[in-house]
Amino acid sequence: MWFVLALLSAIFAALTSILAKMGIEGVSSNLATAIRTVVVVAMAWGMVFLTNTQGGITQISRKSWIFLILSGLATGASWLCYYKALQVGETSKVVSVDKLSVVITLILAFVFLHEGITVKKGIGALLITAGTLFMIW
Repeated sequence: MWFVLALLSAIFAALTSILAKMGIEGVSSNLATAIRTVVVVAMAWGMVFLTNTQGGITQISRKSWIFLILSGLATGASWLCYYKALQVGETSKVVSVDKLSVVITLILAFVFLHEGITVKKGIGALLITAGTLFMIW
């Protein structure tokens, strides 16, 4: 199940890039990000109410609140940078560099979450990095 959801996530992310590039022409990247964010917020809260999980908000711990807020700030910064990069760069190059997040996540998961880096993961990270460099040159 996780693989199907992850694959759907990749497909929607690809659509996001193409649709954003088509929609951002002549629009401030910050304004475009704000519009996208409003849609995402409405969709996310819609899912919360559709699944009747809004009651769980009172049980969220202080630690979870802090990390969820920090995650939201990181998401916002990522989206602002991504939309500006899309506005001024080639979509294929911007998306390629953006996917270095996989390699950076692997490193951060090792440092902060103490997740292991296996030979297979290391080779995958090197291939992603090499592929990114290949795509942007």
